Amino acid sequence: MKTVGFIGGMSWESTVTYYKIVNEIVKQKLGGLHSAKVLLYSADFAEIEKCQAEGDWDKSADILSEAAENLEKAGADFIVICTNTMHKVAPQIQNKIGIPVIHIAEATADELKFRNITKVALLGTKYTMTQDFYKGKLESAGITVLIPDEPGIETVNDIIYNELCLGIISESSKEKYLCIIDSLEEQGAQGVILGCTEIGLLIQQKDVKLPVFDTTQIHASKTAKLSIENES
Repeated sequence: MKTVGFIGGMSWESTVTYYKIVNEIVKQKLGGLHSAKVLLYSADFAEIEKCQAEGDWDKSADILSEAAENLEKAGADFIVICTNTMHKVAPQIQNKIGIPVIHIAEATADELKFRNITKVALLGTKYTMTQDFYKGKLESAGITVLIPDEPGIETVNDIIYNELCLGIISESSKEKYLCIIDSLEEQGAQGVILGCTEIGLLIQQKDVKLPVFDTTQIHASKTAKLSIENES
C-alpha cells in the first residue's frame, strides 16, 4: 500500500472528510481491519487565507512546498492538496518535490468525461471560478465551464469564507446557492462542480436536479484507489 501525503487544514473540516472517505474506500476494497497509510501536514488556514487576500501566492507556495517536502521526507508516495483553491500553486509545489501531486481538477475532468458531461457549472472560491489554474484543466479536456455573474461570484465566495470555513451551515445560504445553480442550468449546464472542498458541507445531490460533482469526493476517491492500486 502506498502512503498518502495530505496537505490539509484549509479548512480542517474538509480535511476530515478526505481522511474519512479515503479510509472508507480502503476498508471497502481490502476488507478486514485495513486502513489507509496517511501522513498529514495541517496548515494554519489563517496564514494561507491572508496570503490569498493579499495576492501573495508566492508566499503561500513556499509554505505549502515546505509542507510537501517534509511529507516526502517522511515517506509519502504522492501528495494530495486537500483544497481546490490552493491548486493554483500546485506547479510550484510539484517543482520542489520528486513525487507526484495528484491534481484535483484533473481528477474532476476525468469524472466529467466518464459521465459524458461537456458543459458544466463551476462553484468555488472567486479564485477557482475566475482564474485559469482550475478552469483551464477542464477546458483543455474539452469541457465548457459556466460560472455565476459578478454578484453570484461574490455571494458564493462570501458564504465559503464567512460561513462554511467556520463550520456555519445556513439554510438561507443553501437557497442562494440553489438559485445560482438554477440560473446556470438555464444557460445549459449539464452538471455542477462543487469546486470548493467546503461546499459539499452545504449542497448534496439530493438538493439539486443536475448531477453534482463534489470535488472532495472525487479527489479523495482517486487518492484511495491510487494508494491501493497494486493491492489484491
